[in-house]
Parts: sequence; C-alpha cells; structure tokens
Amino acid sequence: MDNLLPATIRVLERGWLSSNNIVLHDDAGSGSVIDSGYVSHGAQTVALVRHALDGRRLERLVNTHCHSDHIGGNAALARVFGCTITIPAGEARNVAEWDTEALHLDGFGQRCDRFSFHSTLASGDTLTMGGLHWQAIAAPGHDMDALVLYAPEARILISADALWENGFGVLFPELYGEPGLAATRATLDHIATLEVDVVIPGHGPVFGNVSAALERAYARVEAFERDPERVTRNAFRALLVFYLLDRQAAGFDELAGLLAQASFFAMLNSRSYRLEPGALAQKLVGELAAAGVLRVDAGLVRPAG
Repeated sequence: MDNLLPATIRVLERGWLSSNNIVLHDDAGSGSVIDSGYVSHGAQTVALVRHALDGRRLERLVNTHCHSDHIGGNAALARVFGCTITIPAGEARNVAEWDTEALHLDGFGQRCDRFSFHSTLASGDTLTMGGLHWQAIAAPGHDMDALVLYAPEARILISADALWENGFGVLFPELYGEPGLAATRATLDHIATLEVDVVIPGHGPVFGNVSAALERAYARVEAFERDPERVTRNAFRALLVFYLLDRQAAGFDELAGLLAQASFFAMLNSRSYRLEPGALAQKLVGELAAAGVLRVDAGLVRPAG
C-alpha cells in the first residue's frame, strides 16, 4: 500500500514494541517525523530515520499521543538531530512535570527517557508536512488526549492507535473509570465521515480498505460492550506481552513482582481477578502460551516469536 502514498511520505513499519514512524519530506531540504517508537529501539530509530530523511535535516517531531511506544525515541531523535518536539496539548503538564504515573510508565512497568517539548497541538490545529496540509482531530478512546492527522486533499489519515486494519489500541481510559468505550465509538464515527483512501496506522501496515477496517473496529467495540470484562483481559494480556517484548525474558517471580508493584496491574487484579500475584502470573502466562503468544523455556517466559 505504500505505493498509494506520495513520494514525500515514508512509513517505517515497526514491530509491536515500537509504533510506526512516519517520515515526511519537505521541499526546503527538511523533514518531519511522526512518533518515535520505544526507548529500547532508540538507536535503531535514529538509524532508520536518518536513512529515510535521505540527507534532509530533521526539523520537527510530532507525537500523536504520549504512550511509551510512541514517545520513547523522542529524546534520542532530539539529541542527534536537534529537532523540535510537538505533543498533544492535553499531555503538556504530564510531560513538563514528567509524571511517570500519568504517562503510564511506572504503572505499566514501562520505560522512557525524559524529553522536553517545544509546542503543543490541539484538535482543530493545522500543520504542513511533506507538502500536505494536515488537520489535527481529537481521537479519544485508546487515550483521551490522542490526535489523528488528516490530509483532506490527499485523502490520507494518520490514525495512530485509534484505528488499525484489525481493531484499535487498548482502551486504557475505560479501565480508569473514564468513558473510553463510548469515546472510541465516537472517534470511529468521526473517522467514518472523512474521505479517506489510505490509512497509516500506529501499528501494522498501511491499508486502504477503510470501510472494512471500520466494520471490524465496530465489531470489536460491540464485543466489549456485551462483555466489559474483555476490556480488562485485553489490557492485562497486551501489557504483559509488551513487558516481555521489552525484556525478552522474565521469570515467574519477576512477573509476580510486576503484577504486585505496578499500580495499573495491581488495580486491575484487585478489581477483576483478586488473585495472589504469583497465581495471576501463572494464569496469564498459561493463557498466552496456549494462544501461542508466549512460551516458557527453562523457567523463563519469552515472546513466542
């Protein structure tokens, strides 16, 4: 699907630990990047972005939202290229104060190098990148401060984690008592009104059949509405897999410690599972191993891939 994009846009599709990076070329010999991946991939992100810039200077880095897999390379890119950083306006206080709980770092057992931002972006704002005019649109659900970027003349949507080819990101706000599920439906409704030929998601390949993707996303919303506990199970499993993708291997004692000490895991356990952390680790790993996502090798839990 990359051949449907203008030559000024290059999509660096990453694995699930890092979000996709979108590199946009400007006529003046400069470029912009949207989202920077996870911190442990920082050196790789710098190398990939440098190659995609093809000799241009990196002028600006824009984040669609401030989860660790989208902002983890910010500090490295700023250090190497001297670019400015623009974040969603709703995250300004959390980033300025480096509130690691509000940024879902400590509570999720995740990491990110601290960075400073230079400007903010709010719904209704516009910016020019890659020779196109982009509209920032609020996209609450996966994250209540998230934005998507829409280029109407090119009919391109940068959807971040609001819409993937097969679903959308974990509905974290719902688990904190916010209306994340209703917000997700509203975001999908808004996307459905846009004239879009190509979607660049936060994870996975570029795709073009937007109506089919929306149909699958709505089906997922409906499944969560019928069984709200699925939101909890989905979050628990996704975050545990993310932790293991970051560490590559962990013993059951380490996982039990994570489930006991990381505030988000502890909250969900007390609300939905009510298991001793060691028993919960065994349960979750068993389910994910049966699904082929994780494997247990010599007492260590590893990603299956």
